[in-house]
Amino acid sequence: MTEGKILVVDDNPVNQRLAQLTLRVAGYDVRVAADAYEALAVTHEFRPELILMDIQLPGIDGLELTGRIKADPSTADIRVIALTAYAMKGDEARATKAGCDGYMTKPIDTRALPLTVAACLAGGSTAGR
Repeated sequence: MTEGKILVVDDNPVNQRLAQLTLRVAGYDVRVAADAYEALAVTHEFRPELILMDIQLPGIDGLELTGRIKADPSTADIRVIALTAYAMKGDEARATKAGCDGYMTKPIDTRALPLTVAACLAGGSTAGR
């Protein structure tokens, strides 16, 4: 069984559930949050090793939230993979500048997601997956 604590931050309940189920089947301990405020609370309580971060969240967007997480010494070491359904030129560079450790496009590929998460947790690149 794989070990690892993952937080999925996405305001779409279908995307939350898909990622949660896929990663739980792979053996990860998974929590979800629908917005930045919930994500910050869960991050401090749950202490994930990795966050799958939707870029387009209501209120505080995923890139700003990533910046806040990376700026806080108590959470700066948490790896973050940016997720987006609207991949535009320059999005990956903006995600990297905000502090994201990887970048994935939606829809979520349920076969690739556990492999991408494992690679990111091991320190590998998830660029463009």
